[in-house]
Amino acid sequence: MPNNKIIVPLDVATVEDAIALLNQLPEVTFWKVGLELFTNTGPQILEVLKSRQKRIFLDLKFHDIPNTVAGACRAASRYGVDLLTIHSTNGRDALKAAAEAVQEGASQANVKPPKLIAITLLTSISSRQLASDLHVPLELPEYALKMALMAKESGLDGAVCSPQEVAQLHQTCGNNFLLVCPGVRPEWADKGDQKRTFTPAASLQAGANYLVIGRPITSAENPAIAWQKICEEVKNLT
Repeated sequence: MPNNKIIVPLDVATVEDAIALLNQLPEVTFWKVGLELFTNTGPQILEVLKSRQKRIFLDLKFHDIPNTVAGACRAASRYGVDLLTIHSTNGRDALKAAAEAVQEGASQANVKPPKLIAITLLTSISSRQLASDLHVPLELPEYALKMALMAKESGLDGAVCSPQEVAQLHQTCGNNFLLVCPGVRPEWADKGDQKRTFTPAASLQAGANYLVIGRPITSAENPAIAWQKICEEVKNLT
């Protein structure tokens, strides 16, 4: 079902707020835990989600030297989450070390290893910012593709990318390389700080495996209605 491809972020500060959101959206099966909530609660929120049989995207975006990144990925893989993120800009050595560490950590904890996916470029960054702020001379789609290919060559399972790059990455990296797309916005939703967006239907049609849709749902006057509205938009897509 297409709605199983929608990941909703728990972008709140406390376990109590997270549980309130879970109660508002019982039909959501896949939740994202990011830096703010995990820093505040640690693995407690992961246990809450597991107790409700939810899938977990642990989006901590590790970025450090190879040894430190590997250690963090080894530790995070023991939680038994489904997806885990690191930045492609860690470099090839760190990506390879992280991919190995995820398998080691999961084996030690006797859990299924998470899919390790690389951040190509944050969806809040525009082409102009890539050139002027980060001083990257490549065009944005080419840069995102190079970051994704490096991740694939380093043994990672997929990449996080904008919906605007997903068709090219899907074609180049193949069907077995997962593509997770934040920055997805229905036509009726405010884009906020997202610069490179598509609608949910267009993102899935372009080849995205998972969509991360937050504020259009969680900041809506009635999150359950917003969730159902998005599910209705993608119900005929596979």
